[in-house]
Amino acid sequence: MSVMRTDQLTAPGVWWDARLTRLGVRGPVARDALLAVSIAAVMAVAVLTAMRHAPADLSPREGTVTWFVVIVVVQSLALVLRRVRVGLCVWVTIATQVALVALDPEVSVRSVAGVVVAVTIGTLFPAGRAVRMAGAAAAVESVAIAVVSLTRGAGIGTAVEHVTSSVVVWMASVLLGVYLATRRDHLRLVQERAEQLERDRDTRVRTAVAEERARLARELHDVAAHHLSGMVVQAAAVERLVARDPDAARAGAVWLRDQGRETLDNLRQMVGLLREDSGEDGDGDGLAPVPGIAALDHLTRTARALGDHVTLEYVGNPVPLPTLADVSVFRVAQQAVTNARQHAGGADVTVRVTYEAHGVMLEVHNGPAPEGSAPARGPHGGAGLAVMRERAALVGGTLDVGGTDDGGWRVRLRVPVATDGGGRA
Repeated sequence: MSVMRTDQLTAPGVWWDARLTRLGVRGPVARDALLAVSIAAVMAVAVLTAMRHAPADLSPREGTVTWFVVIVVVQSLALVLRRVRVGLCVWVTIATQVALVALDPEVSVRSVAGVVVAVTIGTLFPAGRAVRMAGAAAAVESVAIAVVSLTRGAGIGTAVEHVTSSVVVWMASVLLGVYLATRRDHLRLVQERAEQLERDRDTRVRTAVAEERARLARELHDVAAHHLSGMVVQAAAVERLVARDPDAARAGAVWLRDQGRETLDNLRQMVGLLREDSGEDGDGDGLAPVPGIAALDHLTRTARALGDHVTLEYVGNPVPLPTLADVSVFRVAQQAVTNARQHAGGADVTVRVTYEAHGVMLEVHNGPAPEGSAPARGPHGGAGLAVMRERAALVGGTLDVGGTDDGGWRVRLRVPVATDGGGRA
């Protein structure tokens, strides 16, 4: 399939525009003045040459050659008004053409200026109006030329030739102008459409990049916040035990090593989720899918190993979730447990998964922080709450967070699950 290139279609106009601008010829009047002078010079030379080499029976009467040249030059110079005073330009063109016929009806002289004026009308005005204007100009010029020709003693045939020439020049030229204007407007629309498509493409690219960055930020935050917070807690415990209980300190160091490996595994899982070609090469590099609800048991065991008081409960009959929803439930639970550890360390935490008729609800509740601990996070939260809200929105779920009557904190995520007629997800 061929592709239209607007730079190629508009290249001639752009080329002339660039050259004239480089020469310092700017603005419509200045450029029309250059056009008028150029046509006047060419037509003067053409008229002189044609009349000098014309056969004897077609040569103009003696003494009229100079007037022919003067009138043609005046008609050409009137083109300087073609875009600023088009009406005046038309009248000057008609008057000078009638004067050329009046000099010698037997000699047919017509300048390019008349064609340029008619084309200009076709490009400046709507098609219907342009044709009416050109028709009126042709009618006025034809009547005047016919009268002048007959008055000067020319025959009916000569008058008809002049009238036919006027009508053909005006009407054909204005139709050419209408065509050029239509083509110009079409090219402009094509260019505008191409520019709009480019802007839309750039917008889609920026949106895709922003979404991918947000996705990457969510995964990094969830993995880093959960595992590193646990490692910081354990490292502090190891530091306290080094002097008084070396065996316990070594056990803590082993746990830190294992937790570091698990963190690396989770980062690799995140890469596996983000890579478009993950799982396609079959190289067994360990890029497994990220964990879902089934991994909540491991999450709670790890939290209890750090000294957190975490309880996991399931209510209802399990239903399979789409991968993204499964991941989102796990990550929200992971973040909620991490927040409880950071802001209400030592408080009892309950993780409850409830399978409902049309969805799954995750609820993570922690009691008030023990005496001397930092208070729970306020209602506006931080990066963790923002990431949880993004995850809920991605799967069409709802997230409610806030304080409880007992001074604790609750995170409630409800994820809808589409089911078939038999109630299966």
